Amino acid sequence: MYTIQKIASHPTVDFAAEELKKYLRMMMPRCGEIPITYAPKAKEGYRLGLMEDFSLDTSEAKDLTLDDIIHIDTNEQGGIISGSNPRSVLLAVYRFLRENGCRWLFPGVDGEYIPTAAVKGVQYHKLADYRYRGQCNEGSEIQYNMIEAIDFTPKIGMNIFMLEFDNPFTYYNKFYSHATNPAMDPEPVTLETVLQWKRQCECEISKRGLQYHDMGHGWTVEPYGISSYRGWTKEETDLPDEKKKYLAMINGQRELFGGIPLNTNVCMSNPACRKIMADYIADYAETQNNVDFLHIWLADATNNHCECDECQKKTVSDWYVILLNDIDAEFTRRSLSSRLVFIVYVDTFWAPLEEKLINPARYTLLFAPIFRSYSETYGETPNPEKLTPFVRNKLGKPNGMGECLAYLNEWKKVYSGDCCCYEYHFWKNQYYDMGFQYLAKLLYDDVMALKQCGIQGIIQDGSQRSFFPNGFPFYVYGETLFDCTRSFEELEEDYFTHAYGANWKQAKAYLDSITAHCDYRYMSGTNSADLNRSMYYHPQVAEQFEKIPIITAAFRPVIKDNIRQPFRPQTVAWQLLQHHADYCDMLSTALAYKARGMDTECEQKAKEFYYEFGSREDRIQRYFDYFLSQRYLNMILSRKTRIVTTQ
Repeated sequence: MYTIQKIASHPTVDFAAEELKKYLRMMMPRCGEIPITYAPKAKEGYRLGLMEDFSLDTSEAKDLTLDDIIHIDTNEQGGIISGSNPRSVLLAVYRFLRENGCRWLFPGVDGEYIPTAAVKGVQYHKLADYRYRGQCNEGSEIQYNMIEAIDFTPKIGMNIFMLEFDNPFTYYNKFYSHATNPAMDPEPVTLETVLQWKRQCECEISKRGLQYHDMGHGWTVEPYGISSYRGWTKEETDLPDEKKKYLAMINGQRELFGGIPLNTNVCMSNPACRKIMADYIADYAETQNNVDFLHIWLADATNNHCECDECQKKTVSDWYVILLNDIDAEFTRRSLSSRLVFIVYVDTFWAPLEEKLINPARYTLLFAPIFRSYSETYGETPNPEKLTPFVRNKLGKPNGMGECLAYLNEWKKVYSGDCCCYEYHFWKNQYYDMGFQYLAKLLYDDVMALKQCGIQGIIQDGSQRSFFPNGFPFYVYGETLFDCTRSFEELEEDYFTHAYGANWKQAKAYLDSITAHCDYRYMSGTNSADLNRSMYYHPQVAEQFEKIPIITAAFRPVIKDNIRQPFRPQTVAWQLLQHHADYCDMLSTALAYKARGMDTECEQKAKEFYYEFGSREDRIQRYFDYFLSQRYLNMILSRKTRIVTTQ
C-alpha cells in the first residue's frame, strides 16, 4: 500500500501531495486508494517537505525563496521528495513522475502522457540552472487556456507566471470579440468578468507557489485617471487640462501619444507627477499583496518622452531611475516588501549617465531586446562600437544581439543586481517557422548562452496557445532553463518519441523539411532580393515555398496511418499535423505568390487561408492563436510590391 506523508504544512505542499496521488493512481489504476496525511515525523511512504525538514544541505542556493533545488531519494515504496521552497516541492513531484515516464507535451489533459507502469525508485538532485523561468500573457486569451497554461508551467520545470495589465481586457477581448474572424460570432465579455478571471488566475498561480509577476505598462496613465484597458487602441476622448498637465510634452503639446494612452509617457521631471505615480503604485501593492514581483514599466512606444526644459536636462533613463527611487522610498515608508522590476526597453536601452538606484536590492533588471534579430542568439559578442549617444526622441533601434548586449553591459556598470530577460520567441516569431524546428533550436541556443551574458533567466512574452504543430519549442524552453546540460538531440528524441510514438523519426524528418523550405530570414523581412520592390520580394524563396505542398502530399499517408495511437496526446499530436499540413499548403501558396511580387494572387489566397483557419479555430484553439497568427502573417501577405519598369 502506498502512502503520502506531508512533512511540511503549506498549501503548495498540500497541492503537490494531491498531484502525486493523482498521477500515481493514473499510472497504477488498480493500486487502490493512496492516503495523504500530515505527519512531520513520518519515516515511511512518500514524504513530501522542504529540504530543511530533512536536514538536507541547501547552501548551493543563494536565495531559498527564489532558487529552486529539487532533491529526490526514493525506492519502489516511498522515500523523500523535497525542495528548497514549497514551489520546489511541487517541481520535485513532477520531476519524480517524469523520471517514472510521465510527460507533459502541451497544456491540458490531452497533453498528458501517463504510462501504465509500476513506480520505480528515483535518485535526483538539482539546483535549477536559471532563477527566472516563465511566461507572460499575450495574444488573444481564453480563460480555460489561461488556467491550463498556469497548470502546465511547473510541469515543465518553470517557476514564473506573469499577468500584464491591471485589467488584461484587451487580450481577452481579442479572442471573445472575434473581430478578425468572420467565421465566429462575437462573445462579448465585460471589464468586471475579465478582472474576476485575473483573480482566478492569481489563485491558480498561488496554489502552485509560482513567482507571480504583475503589471508592466499602464503606470504612466492610470494614476492620472486615464484608462488604458483598451490596450493599443486609439482613444478619441479629449482630456481636461488637469490630466494633460502630467503628460509628456512633445512638439510643444501635452497630448496622448498617437491618441493611445498605453503609448503615452509623462513629465518625469515634475515632482508632483512622480509622487502621484509612486503613491498610486504603492496603493496598488498594498491591495495586491499577493504579488511577488511588481513590474514598473514606462509607456509602450519609442521616441515619445517629454521635451520640456526640465526633462531635457537628463536622459530618459536618469529620470526613470529618479522615479524608481521615489517609488522605493514610498514602499519603504509603508514597510512594503514587494520586489520591483524595471525594464531596459526601447528608449531606456540607453543607461543613465548620472543617477543610480538607492536600494538596488529591491529591484530586478528586465532586459527586453524587442529590436533584436532572431537570426542570431545571445551567444553573439557584445559590440560597444555600435553604441550611439542618447538623443531625446531621435533614437534609432538597436539591432542585432551584439549591439543589444553592448547596451546591457552599459547598464551593468551602474546596476549589479539580478537580471533576466523578457523575450518574444512566442509572440510573432513562431509564425515565421512553419515547422517549429528552427524556433526550437534558436530557443535552445539562446538559453545555452544566457550565463555568459550574466542573465539569470527568461520570461516569455507570448501566446499561451503556442503549440502548433506541437509543443517542442516550449518543451525545450522549460527543460533547458531548468537543466542546461541537456543536449538538443536528447530533448528532440525525448519529445518526439512521446508525442508521435513509434514513427517519431518520420514526423521529425517531415517537420525538419518544412522548416528547411520556410526561409526564416525571409519571413522576418530580412532577406529580400530587391528592397526597391519589397522587403518580401524573392523569386528564389518562392521556389522553396512551392515545394512545401509536395512535401505535405508525400507525408499525408503517414499522418493517416498514425492518426490512431494508444496514448491520447499522440493521437492529438498527429491530428494537429493533419491540420498543420493544410495550414502549410495554404500559407506556402500565398507566400510563393508574395515572394514573386504577385500581390493580387497572394491576397486572394490569403483571404481563403484566413477564412479556412478561422472556421477551424474552435477545433484547434487550445494550440493555435488565430488572432496573433493573422496579425503577423498579414504584415507579410498584405505588403505591397512596387512595380519596377525598365526604360
